[in-house]
This record gives sequence, C-alpha cells and structure tokens, in this order.
Amino acid sequence: MADAIKVLLVDDHQVVRRGLRTFLEVQDDIEVVGEAADGAEGVARAEELRPDVVLMDVKMPGMGGVDALRKLRELDNRARVLIVTSFTEQRTVVPALRAGAAGYVYKDVDPDALAGAIRSVHAGHILLQPEVAEVLLSQEESNSGQGRGGSLTEREREVLSLIADGRSNREIARALVLSEKTVKTHVSNILMKLDLADRTQAALWAVRHGVTG
Repeated sequence: MADAIKVLLVDDHQVVRRGLRTFLEVQDDIEVVGEAADGAEGVARAEELRPDVVLMDVKMPGMGGVDALRKLRELDNRARVLIVTSFTEQRTVVPALRAGAAGYVYKDVDPDALAGAIRSVHAGHILLQPEVAEVLLSQEESNSGQGRGGSLTEREREVLSLIADGRSNREIARALVLSEKTVKTHVSNILMKLDLADRTQAALWAVRHGVTG
C-alpha cells in the first residue's frame, strides 16, 4: 500500500482506537500506521511515523488535542489533523481549529463519512461546519490582515479564492493550469503577506474580505 494514506490514531480510549482501526484497515487506500493514548505520545509518534493524517481526540489526560496540535505546528510536522470528538460545543472545536486542525468529525460519524473525511483533508480540503465557520469569522480581529490584501498579486488572489472554495493544491493547479510546486509557492506567499498561519486562516480571511469565486 505504497500510495495509501498513512493514518495515526490518537485517543485515550483503547476501545475507540480499536474500533477506528478495525474499520479503517478494510479501506484499500488507508493504512493505520500507529496509535497513541494521549497528546504527548501522539506528537512523538507523529514525528516518528510521519503520517499523512492524524485522527486526534480533544479531551485526553495530560496533553490534550489542542496542545498537541500546537506542538506539531511548532515542530513543522506536515500531518493533516482531523479532530474526532464527542464534544459538540463550539468552545471545544474552535480552539482546535485555531491551533491548526484541518477539520473535525464526531465519534458517532458514519464510517463511510469518516473515510471520506480522511481522504478530503489529505487532499488539502478544510472541513468546517457552517456554524463553526461563523464563530471563527466573528472572533477574527477586525484588523487581522486588514489592508494587506492589496499586496497580493492577481494570481495570488485567484489562488486564495480557490483555497476559500476548499480546493487542494492539486485541484488549484489543475484549475489554473499551473504546477503544484508553483501553487505551493503562491500559498506560501499569501500566508506570508497576510501574516496568517495556515490554509484555514487564509480561507476565513478570504471569506471575510470577499476574495471568493
């Protein structure tokens, strides 16, 4: 399964990890490469195994999911983190998204939907429910990136619009007839010019400032 999506499971409940593994191991394009029982172990395993996607619980003993996300960002770990939580409160989900999560699903998610979510975040998409996106937008500081949009080139604005549309780098490259390497350069320039940390913040900035298709 050389081309399979490598997944790391991080949850303090063994029965949850076992259930996730049992389902995911029957997926032809997904490979569970490891497990961890808390955030600290999850960070260590992510550094060791270099998974493509981490399924991360939020509430765990010791280091929780949000702190683990922040640590992964500090380490410049490229794994896409999908929060798997039983907590539906926005005050639980929003900090995780701000810390760098690519999206979230609930623990009672339909198995096929979970596999689809893993494939989606691996492809570069951001999974946000409308009500949570609204909270994130409302909490953005009114001057966040304000006035910096003028420094973007026309091509960068096109790329930003497609990021806001949830497109992956590959899909953006295809839409604009560019190489993926060129798209990655544009994305890096956008984040630098707007002083943003990741694609999630870029997508929210684009929605807030009307840079959408």
